[in-house]
Amino acid sequence: MSQVADSKGTRARTASAKRQRLTAAAARILHEQGVERTTIADIARAADVPVGNVYYYFKTKDDLVAAALSEHAHGLQTLTARLDRLPDPRQRLKGLIEAWVSERDLAARHGCPTGTLAAELGKRGEGGLGEEAGKVLRLLLDWAERQFRELGLPGPDGHALTLVGAYQGMSLLANALREPDVMVREGRRLTAWLERLPETS
Repeated sequence: MSQVADSKGTRARTASAKRQRLTAAAARILHEQGVERTTIADIARAADVPVGNVYYYFKTKDDLVAAALSEHAHGLQTLTARLDRLPDPRQRLKGLIEAWVSERDLAARHGCPTGTLAAELGKRGEGGLGEEAGKVLRLLLDWAERQFRELGLPGPDGHALTLVGAYQGMSLLANALREPDVMVREGRRLTAWLERLPETS
């Protein structure tokens, strides 16, 4: 009886590992190639999973796109949870900028992972995956807004929009110009801006 249970447990772990590999591969390949250019076979190959097996976990390419968005959300939540361990909201915001700049080479090649997906999916119209991509960006905006609110600044939502908008802009320009240094220079400007903001709390 225990052998049967062990066998089922092993199969479940194997299935979970395959699903996770497919999800991670989808996040990476969709960022590199975009939704329209990416096939299920591309993702299966990157995950080292036979194409036929993919359909056991994901019925359509849109299901894989949704999984990729969840992966981006998880990555963002992991980052912000790490930053939340810093004692000061200004330090947390600076840490966020440092994290963005550390990904400058990737941004120069492919742009912001979530921003590029959101822009592409948004062209499909209202609702659907475009809306899901927007929810991931909303997670970032909400986290940034909490930091500005903790600093006691008026209009924390506006400051959050300024910060995240600047990130999207510098990612887009780094990608369009193929210049990672755009991220470095703009990261310094954003850090200097944060340092100039008064703390009123």
